[in-house]
Amino acid sequence: MPSTRKRRSAQGRVLIGIDVGTTVLKACAFDADSGALAARAAHRLPVRLLADGGREQTVRALDRAFQGVLAALREHLGRHWAAVSGIGVAAQGGSSIIADRGTGAPLTPMVLWNDARAHGHAASIAERTTPEFWREFTLRDGVPHGLARLAWLRDRAPQLFCDANIHIGAGEWMFHRLTGLWRQDPGNAIQTGAYNAAAKRLDPAAFALIGLALPLVARLRQGHETAPLCTETARRLQLPSGIPVAGPYIDQEAGYLSAVGVSSRPAHCSLGTAWVCNYARPDSRALDSPAQLALGPVTGEGQLVVLPLRTGNTAWDWALTTLLDPDLPNAIRKAEAVFRTRLAPPPGLVAVPHLAQRNPLFPEAYGAGTFWGINAATDTGDLVRAVAAGMVFELADALRRALSGGLADCIVVGGGASKAGCFCRLIAALFPGGWVQRQREEDWAVARGAVYALAPAIARAPADTVRRPGASLCRAVEDAENHYAQVRQRFNLY
Repeated sequence: MPSTRKRRSAQGRVLIGIDVGTTVLKACAFDADSGALAARAAHRLPVRLLADGGREQTVRALDRAFQGVLAALREHLGRHWAAVSGIGVAAQGGSSIIADRGTGAPLTPMVLWNDARAHGHAASIAERTTPEFWREFTLRDGVPHGLARLAWLRDRAPQLFCDANIHIGAGEWMFHRLTGLWRQDPGNAIQTGAYNAAAKRLDPAAFALIGLALPLVARLRQGHETAPLCTETARRLQLPSGIPVAGPYIDQEAGYLSAVGVSSRPAHCSLGTAWVCNYARPDSRALDSPAQLALGPVTGEGQLVVLPLRTGNTAWDWALTTLLDPDLPNAIRKAEAVFRTRLAPPPGLVAVPHLAQRNPLFPEAYGAGTFWGINAATDTGDLVRAVAAGMVFELADALRRALSGGLADCIVVGGGASKAGCFCRLIAALFPGGWVQRQREEDWAVARGAVYALAPAIARAPADTVRRPGASLCRAVEDAENHYAQVRQRFNLY
């Protein structure tokens, strides 16, 4: 059942923001005049975890979650449900479903963006190309993992790759569910190799490498365009037919839109299942990171740069449930006590939180997480501190590339892990006072950002300044970061 909370009754027009995350589907109702969060609902999405690195969801589970959260909002809003005047859609990008082009019926499970089973296909495609090809085409290094997954899926079920079917992700599925139209965003398209980041358009060159053609995917969203809610879905949801539906946005794009206006040049940090930095820059072919996603402009000219990190809440949940308590809520409470005692790990103790990468020493193995500097006095609290610190140091390294070029003047932190005060304090210890802002609606900012096309002012999530720790604590965190950098450099853990 979806979890819900009512804020205040909406009095005028209402906007609905939907966030199809990797593990949770969320929806919020916002008063279109005041911006108040009127109601919210969430439904956890089951993920099938396979020993070989597979990650899958069923579209049936997505549909149940979608219906559940909308029904919960309708119940909370009561008569104000009739005042809904627009819907915005954001979703995690890079996942794969093969569906019937006409009906939208899924023909496969949704293989998630973090599924690891196509690594062999990525290596095979890389052997037939050059690094320069990808840097010119996607403005990043390496083969897009979604393209490798398409090759892997075709090997498993070649009969599904025909004109009658379409390849989609979570955002396209949700947008089609609402409008009956197929449309994708650049953030999703670049992860499947369909998007030429330099030209800012769909391009068949990468698909041709694996013998596929662009009609396999949906057309690209243009700017902040909307489409009308289709009659059938309007009837089912008890909403006015024809109200505008915005999107789909990749969740990181919507997260950035929720931070626009906090400062003139915000860097948005999403601390979710994956940790990601998002910021705008002028048009450039530079690689701020080999893993960057360079998308089109979101509020004007230039590019939105999405920097996925090599860590995320998969590592944090592992540390909590393995080192503190198998029950996650209990582990979170115990972690609060750990960080009340001390924020930084002991000198010399380093944890590299690369749990979702291939082992650099044994490429056939999965997992590159490591601890360095354990001694007989090290306890589980120290290990948890080291994991949290390592995650923040990965984030700080990515942020400094943006800050050093003057591309950002403020760090806006949101997402599930931002609720853990230890992360915000660690981040604040590494940057000047007043630079770090924490979004109050940590879990709901993406849903708010999804309504940007309908009401830009409503899309901005409120944020508060994170106070910088004292000088001695900042020095301890800075020393720990130096130790972390030395370990990464010595063992080439990049």
